[in-house]
Amino acid sequence: MPNSMALDIKSFETIIPSRFLSFTIPNPALPTHLLRVAVLDNPIQLNESPQVAALFVPQNREPDWIFSTESGHLQLLLSSPGISRLILIGSNPISGSDSSPLTYHKRDNAQYVKSLENSVKPLFFALSPKVSVQDGIFDVPILDYEDNLICSVVLERCVGVFVCEMLVEDIEIESDSELREFRRRLRFKRMPNLVQTEIRIVPQKVFELDRVKIGGEVKFRPDTKVLVHSYLIPMVASLSLIGSCIEDRFRKGLKPKALCLGVGGGALLSFLRTELGFEVFGVEMDEEVLRVARQYFGLEDCEIHVSVGDAIEYVEKLAGRDRVLVSGEDNGDFYLNHANGFGAKFDVIMVDLDSCDARNGVIAPPLEFVKKHILSAARSVLSDFGIFVMNVIPPTRLFYDTLIHEFQEIFHELYEIDVGNGENFVLIAKVSPVASPLVNVRIVFFRN
Repeated sequence: MPNSMALDIKSFETIIPSRFLSFTIPNPALPTHLLRVAVLDNPIQLNESPQVAALFVPQNREPDWIFSTESGHLQLLLSSPGISRLILIGSNPISGSDSSPLTYHKRDNAQYVKSLENSVKPLFFALSPKVSVQDGIFDVPILDYEDNLICSVVLERCVGVFVCEMLVEDIEIESDSELREFRRRLRFKRMPNLVQTEIRIVPQKVFELDRVKIGGEVKFRPDTKVLVHSYLIPMVASLSLIGSCIEDRFRKGLKPKALCLGVGGGALLSFLRTELGFEVFGVEMDEEVLRVARQYFGLEDCEIHVSVGDAIEYVEKLAGRDRVLVSGEDNGDFYLNHANGFGAKFDVIMVDLDSCDARNGVIAPPLEFVKKHILSAARSVLSDFGIFVMNVIPPTRLFYDTLIHEFQEIFHELYEIDVGNGENFVLIAKVSPVASPLVNVRIVFFRN
């Protein structure tokens, strides 16, 4: 809502499902800043007396899409059971007062929040439904936003043709060990609460740890030897199902082949190539994402063949033609050819594709992938012992059950892994002799 428009306080007396309003007022704690106030009503009409809650945006994380977009605000609201209205309070610099990059430090945040709490209590009263205060007893609980960030700084914001706005950020996270843990993340605005890619980073030069800080003079480099995204670990671990066959490839002087549908920052592709010795092929829809992956996530240091295009169409073409032209790296174009002795058959296909809906959140894979003919096409380009591995974030139980059914119709063995983070599942389908009995195994994956 523009600042020039007068607010009608009476408009806040009732809950209107999905209503979103934002405005700015002077910041009593920082004269060079304004307070951005955002109010969102729950899209679901709750039967009980409406409960209002407030959340102070961590200082210097105000531009974060989790806090600055309506979709991020909605996910915060939906993750707070029983809340009918969520008020976000964040500090924005007055235009022209400060153009330096924002660096977040958790240690500075508690004092900042304390300095604001008392001064904004009358505002909470004014923004609450009439029924919430009619008994004369009024209290708005202050929610804590908890994550493992110690500090963070944005390295670049850019726009892709398909993924739209995205950013790269360096962070330090809390660690269970005495060693400090630094990460680099790729995030998309259309999925503000999701980390698209996360890798470990280490200082380019040796420094004493107390001299190293995010946003300082120390330069970091990607460490592609370690996977830190929780669901990638069981995806790679699935290769143990065909370990003896992979070893046989190496003994014959051949590299096993992996096809990765969805590249993102390229953490999975880099690990397969540098640590496991695979010949890796990737398909990514957005060329700007690949530019970011090469510049910030170490993808350019690996011999990985990447095609820009639609992953589903790529699989269909690969299944239906004797050879497929794939956009090559600097060494020009290359072909996958059935006549080359190894053929266009892959030992593993790994799918890490997603889509996003403002109401349902992240869905993986996209609905378009949950079709029998797509899975059949993928099976047709796998070797006789190959496996098909997919990251799944199901929006509903029906979605997940449908996906399981489609897998069982096409593949002979199916393994389900619950990653244990309350979000991701990994499905592993194996191409097996028809004479073998049908296998469906469910595994729960626990992380320390």
